Amino acid sequence: MGDYIVRATAGKGQIRAFAATARDMAETARKNHNTSPVATAALGRLLTAGAMMGQMMKGGGLLTLQILAEGPIGGLTVTSDSEGHVKGYAVNPRVMLPIRETDHKLDVAGAVGEGYLRVIRDLGLKEPYIGETKLVSGEIAEDITYYYAQSEQTPSAVGLGVLVAKENTVSQAGGFIVQLMPDATEEAVSRLEQNLSGISSVTDIYAGGGTPEDLLGMLLEGLELEILEKKETAFACDCSPAKIEKALISVGRKDLTEMAQEGKEIEMCCSFCGRKYIISPEKLNQLAAL
Repeated sequence: MGDYIVRATAGKGQIRAFAATARDMAETARKNHNTSPVATAALGRLLTAGAMMGQMMKGGGLLTLQILAEGPIGGLTVTSDSEGHVKGYAVNPRVMLPIRETDHKLDVAGAVGEGYLRVIRDLGLKEPYIGETKLVSGEIAEDITYYYAQSEQTPSAVGLGVLVAKENTVSQAGGFIVQLMPDATEEAVSRLEQNLSGISSVTDIYAGGGTPEDLLGMLLEGLELEILEKKETAFACDCSPAKIEKALISVGRKDLTEMAQEGKEIEMCCSFCGRKYIISPEKLNQLAAL
């Protein structure tokens, strides 16, 4: 089995938790966008978070995570749904930064810089739910933890990791989200905090042969872990010629006609997957006539 997410509960409903392995997802994104190592790490982390958060969208709908960054990466966008489909991109996928001297790790925080995390939940109603909080570190996991605490008043622990190999491919990727329910006891909170202190690195656990189930077992040891669901997840883009044509129609008849009169093909590229679409002058005229 490739990438997947495990949904669980513990403490007889006092805690809900998600854990994911996302190596293939992060590697697909790297290939699609030709990302630099630091952009691979940043985008891989947000994709993993989006995949898990999408599992909270029961009943359908679309989740969008946006990091509005002032750093050299320029920003990140990820969308996901409850079926495990995830896609995303970085505004500047080729940003290069030196390895941090303090811990010899990729400087994701330096690439992201200051900014905001925006969470959009579109449930198909008249207006989507939008929450936004300031970035507290730029490391993404801490920023999502802060978002849950401030915007949704849900105490959470979030861990995300992407291990980039020397040849710049993704070696390991994954993460977890653990949340306390309103009826959580002090005993459950104390045990969870104790368990969290023993988790050093998600990617180290996976590199050692561990699984999302193993990770949850460590996080929720002594708390009556109950696995509820295991679901595949993958990078999946739903762009199509029809959607590209719809976007072109929105440009307006006048501009489409002017582009067609130039007599040249135009190229459009999907921001999420990098797929290219070639539109002929004849097709532009047809769209202008609609």
